[in-house]
Parts: sequence; C-alpha cells; structure tokens
Amino acid sequence: MAKKKADAAEKAGTPKDPITKRYGKRYAAAAAQVDPVKIYGIDQAFELLCKLNSAKFDETIDAAFSLGVDTKQGDQQVRGAVVLPHGTGKKLKIAVVAKGEKAKEAEAAGADIVGADDLIEKIQGGFLDFDKLIATPDMMVAISKVGKILGPRDLMPNPKLGTVTLDVAKAINEQRKGKVEYRAEKAGIVHVKVGKKSFGAQKLKENFLAVAGAVMRSKPPTSKGTYLKAITIASTMGPGIKLDVASAASSG
Repeated sequence: MAKKKADAAEKAGTPKDPITKRYGKRYAAAAAQVDPVKIYGIDQAFELLCKLNSAKFDETIDAAFSLGVDTKQGDQQVRGAVVLPHGTGKKLKIAVVAKGEKAKEAEAAGADIVGADDLIEKIQGGFLDFDKLIATPDMMVAISKVGKILGPRDLMPNPKLGTVTLDVAKAINEQRKGKVEYRAEKAGIVHVKVGKKSFGAQKLKENFLAVAGAVMRSKPPTSKGTYLKAITIASTMGPGIKLDVASAASSG
C-alpha cells in the first residue's frame, strides 16, 4: 500500500509551490522577485513594482498606510482628499445636484449628469450610474433623503472633501484631474489608489508622495505614539512591497 502511494506521488511529479497553487504562476513569479521582509526605498520600490509581470491588463496601483490611530475615537478620524499630480488613469462619471445658475455652471464645466430634485428622485429609485456626486450647499437637505443609499457607497457629498461647494466648476475640474479620497478603516488602514502601472515609476512615485503628504498632514492632534507605522504598495494582481516609512513621512 505504501509502495502504491509512493508510485502515485512519483507519477504526479513534484507538488506545486504553495504560492503557485494558491495564486497562480504569474503571481508566484512576481512574488519571487520581492523580498517579503525587506523594507524598500521609495525609488527602488516603484521601479521594482513596474517590472513585475503580474497581469495582462494595466493594473491599478494601491498604497496602504497603517496608522497608529484609534478610529473608535471621534477625534482620531483620518479622512481627506488630494489631487494627484498625474491623475488616476480612470475617467470618472460626475453628477452634480444644483439649481439655476449653478446647474448651468456645472453643465459648462463638463458634468456628465446635472439635476436637482429630479436627480434625487432618480437616486431614490435606484439610479447610481455615476462615480462622484457634487452638490451645492442649498441642496444638502434634499440630498439627506438619499443618505442611506449614497453613504454606504461613499457617494455622499461632503464639504471636507470638496464635494459640497458653491464653486462647482472647480470641484468638477479637480475630479477630472484625479482627486482621490482617503479614509482610515476600523483597523487604522488607509487604502488609496495612486495610478496605473503604465504611468511608470516616476509618475507613480510623485502621485504616492502627494498622498503620503496629505495623510501625514491629517494626523489627529490626539494621536499618541507612532502615527505612520507601515506602508505597502501593490498592483491589482501583484504582491505587496514594503516601503521605508521615514522617507514617506518626510513628505508631509
């Protein structure tokens, strides 16, 4: 019986590497080029990231910041927005809730969808065919009716993020240029998309530094101890690469 098992194992060949078995050959090949315990300098990390062949499509690059904050405390929330120097590589569909001259301003600025109470009614009926929603302050009472629909999808306009404003043209322009929002999750992790792999190492690095600077400036005054604990960057289908925290922290 033991011999039969040994013969069967021999015929089957060498067992697959655990990484290959779980993720596939492309991921395994990419992961083999990354030292999982090494802390990479920013330049080195982005150059390596762009060399990794982990997918057949133009992957999105994500940066994850581990912060020393207690998100259960109201005064330790980390949230904000920043315009990336080189955009996100994604074309957004922008909707604006406004009336009168502000509605005309939104149309002139290139908003994809413009409406007032009629648009809010459509949202109540399940219409969510847009990526960003901008609103003028006078429309926020009406928009609160659909807060339970917009909130869970991160579509609710927010003055702190520049999506509740009288300057709708500026808000639309910032979104077109590549404005990204960031927010610390329950575990204190901030995930932000910093561009596409096709951008190349230099542009991705510059986008990343813009985000890192914004995150550093968002440090709550009540946060104690180490604020920026760890940073990892990764492509959609690739392995994580750990970054030197000190270099990123200095960008703030």
